[in-house]
Amino acid sequence: MHRDEALLAGVSLKQKVVDAPEILTVIGKIPHLSKFLNSLYNCQYKSFFLAFAGLTEQIKLDRYLHLRFRFYMREVRTVVYSQFLESHKSVTIEAMAKAFGVTVEFIDPELSRFIAVGKLHCKIDKVAGVLETNRPDAKNALYQATIKHGDFLLNRIQELSRVIDL
Repeated sequence: MHRDEALLAGVSLKQKVVDAPEILTVIGKIPHLSKFLNSLYNCQYKSFFLAFAGLTEQIKLDRYLHLRFRFYMREVRTVVYSQFLESHKSVTIEAMAKAFGVTVEFIDPELSRFIAVGKLHCKIDKVAGVLETNRPDAKNALYQATIKHGDFLLNRIQELSRVIDL
């Protein structure tokens, strides 16, 4: 995401969620929701994690959301980690842990899992203790897709030529 797109996404989040009348009418009724939403919008990650922990108790009590509790927890953490990493080319794991108010022992395996499944676009340099982002751009994704389709097409042509030779 380019800087202008990120700026538009932030403005859109502010208009569509933070300042939305339907949100403002219920935000005070659900404990931790205001702090959760505003700290996410304002990039206050330590406050966000505290509010998130409190909000998870509310989610567990909801008869509809508790069925998807683990999925929700994982997706929200993915969003907030991506938001943090968007503004960094590289950052130490220690600095990231401090920003979120957690320990390195917590965040290191957590980030490793998200990186392994492709939810976060970065790599961990364990020796230096640094996270290096590698943002995929649209041109690179198009290139990879073209290579993949080209390989598939070549394999099909080879199969057809074998069939014709028989």
